[in-house]
Amino acid sequence: MTDNTQVSSQYAIRLQDLTKSFGETLAVDHLSVSIKRGEIFGLLGPNGAGKTTTIRMLSALIAPTSGTAWIDGNQLGKQDQEIRRNVGILTESPGLYESLSAERNLAFFAQMYEIENISESVEKYLRMLGLWDRRFEAVGTFSKGMRQKLAIARALLHEPNVLFLDEPTSNLDPEAARLIREFIASIKHDGRTIMLCTHNLDEADRLCDRVAVLKSHLLALDTPTALRRKLFGRSVVFHLHKTLPKYRETVKKYQFVKSAEIVDNKLLVKLDKPEEQNPILIRSLVQAGAEIQFVGELRRRLEDVYLQLIDMEKSQ
Repeated sequence: MTDNTQVSSQYAIRLQDLTKSFGETLAVDHLSVSIKRGEIFGLLGPNGAGKTTTIRMLSALIAPTSGTAWIDGNQLGKQDQEIRRNVGILTESPGLYESLSAERNLAFFAQMYEIENISESVEKYLRMLGLWDRRFEAVGTFSKGMRQKLAIARALLHEPNVLFLDEPTSNLDPEAARLIREFIASIKHDGRTIMLCTHNLDEADRLCDRVAVLKSHLLALDTPTALRRKLFGRSVVFHLHKTLPKYRETVKKYQFVKSAEIVDNKLLVKLDKPEEQNPILIRSLVQAGAEIQFVGELRRRLEDVYLQLIDMEKSQ
């Protein structure tokens, strides 16, 4: 087995057959994943898939039934106090002291983390998240977005290398959600490793280096782009002035064309290597009389990938 020193140097988080049961209900089933330092890693899946349970285990808030994990070099079950001390976590429903001001909320938690310069740390994150001017106001008067920003500031106060975010933009208005996404992207540049649990697939697509799709067990793990290509291949859309059946036949004569069809007056062609094969098809189409307006690759949404994986799991 890889020793703890090697794990610490290679990965920020490593799960090995991590499993959690609640009675007869299997919430997380032998999950094994390695997450690189500085990576934004997305956990996707339907309600009850085990996403929040996984985050709670990795934060040492609940114990696994079996298996183990290493978080920033500390082993789950053996160094739980160190894990709790050194990770940041944003729960789906973060508890804040509503009668206290934003400043006093953060100061209280900074004291719990034994931060040396409390006032400096509190000011840093209140300013970073745009809450400094509201620092003396009771949190109970804050909007949902402001509370979420304050909860993220609380998770970062002690400068953790690993951050767990559970539905960070849930129920936020578009402007507040955008601000949170921009902030998450910005703190990645500090070298932090972020595990992001979200139902917002567009958000995961934009933010995550890799994603794991769960349904208690691991269904798929890769970059969003790689998952698209594995499930759907690569399709090129030829926008023509007029789309005629003969143009479809023109491209189908090539062995490298996996399929060709006319959809919504566009020619849709599935290829393995569009960068190499597009010029050949363009020349043939022009010779056949086609007026090409422009060419682009069809980009499947991460939602398409997710739904395909869930459907495949149901059919098994």
